[in-house]
Amino acid sequence: MSALPPQPLSPLDGRYRAAVTGLADYLSEAGLNRARVEVEVEWLIALTDRALFGTTRLDEVQKDRLRLLYLDFGQDSIDWLAAKEAVTRHDVKAVEYLVRDRLSSLGLDSIAELTHFACTSEDINSTAYALTVKRAVHDVWLPKLHAVIAALHTLAEQHKDAAMLARTHGQPATPTTMGKELAVFVWRLERVAKQIAASDFLAKFSGATGTWSAHLAAEPDVDWPLVSREFIESLGIGFNPLTTQIESHDWQVELYDRVRHVGGILHNLATDVWTYISLGYFAQIPVAGATGSSTMPHKINPIRFENAEANLEISGGLFGTLAQTLVTSRLQRDLTDSTTQRNIGVAFGHSQLALDNLLRGLGEILLREDVLLADLDANWEVLAEAIQTVVRAEIVAGRSQISDPYALLKDLTRGRRVGAEELAEFVRGLDIGEAARDRLLALTPAGYVGLAASLVARA
Repeated sequence: MSALPPQPLSPLDGRYRAAVTGLADYLSEAGLNRARVEVEVEWLIALTDRALFGTTRLDEVQKDRLRLLYLDFGQDSIDWLAAKEAVTRHDVKAVEYLVRDRLSSLGLDSIAELTHFACTSEDINSTAYALTVKRAVHDVWLPKLHAVIAALHTLAEQHKDAAMLARTHGQPATPTTMGKELAVFVWRLERVAKQIAASDFLAKFSGATGTWSAHLAAEPDVDWPLVSREFIESLGIGFNPLTTQIESHDWQVELYDRVRHVGGILHNLATDVWTYISLGYFAQIPVAGATGSSTMPHKINPIRFENAEANLEISGGLFGTLAQTLVTSRLQRDLTDSTTQRNIGVAFGHSQLALDNLLRGLGEILLREDVLLADLDANWEVLAEAIQTVVRAEIVAGRSQISDPYALLKDLTRGRRVGAEELAEFVRGLDIGEAARDRLLALTPAGYVGLAASLVARA
């Protein structure tokens, strides 16, 4: 059997590429290298801005030309780095050589030795990861999450009055509305989304073992911790002043646990909507030309929610591994984090793919209120809760002598269907006040939804 032409191994780079393209701008190898070049360039500018070691401040034209190294980072730079890394066997060293090479073409040879000055690779990497992950989260992933939340909120508003049978433990229970049930997911997702938006994205910039030893050896009269802090914060990220050779990655652990938390909520949403579809509560809108089954022409499978469910499980597993691995490093450092962090994009990619499917799926369903109402009408026994609660209130008010109203209703309804007429006859025979009796006789399963509709406004 002949070998295939080069093919993507991951479905994220093949079948599902279109759904995750935005993430690749930041979380791919090329995206990481572009950020590394950015850090190296900005560190050069920061050092010369302070006129350290007899340098003079670069003018704005020189700075702009220097910054083009990362602003115009493209295939030529990607190929150059790949060729250089094949020789150096070190990715960050290859980036340093790229910057040095470009300095020569810009006529800035005089500051070449300030490239990567006093830095360990992790100074560059921790800063680059903080930049790329922050940008991926804020520019790509969070907007997609907010789009799903907005779609849910729209559906919740549309269906806030659509009474339906609740199913606690899968069994008929006190009615609710479809809108209120969807609003629960809106509230849950928005809460964690706010936590993610407020996340720390930290970097270290303190040398080989976090002590600024080389910096002080070169220039002992400079406040290097202050210089490092100001540099890192100028990039729009936070500074970690106390580290080993590596930034401790705790911010990443916190972030990935929160993203995994969102994934769990979304997984819950996917399985609930799938179940509502199976109950006939939601109808799926046929897509022209689509096939649901290779043998059963009638089928429209809830593929968007099933795809989301699977991808959330994959991303959750990866985020869990990231969080578990990155929280620990042997002594002053080991390289387990290097391989682990190369999978950040994969974890976010599967999460992004799930969000894409959920967004599309929520736009391809229609509520069948006739099915909801028929289901309610077939389960009048769910009013037992209301009846026994009203009777209890009547007993307390001295308008009833009934003993153990719960047991009375349990005998009537547990494990059996009770129709409207049978329940009405039962209510008429209760020893309760007339006003209470009239309220109960006017009650229907579809009308027994409490504050459900108004609760949607709280989402």
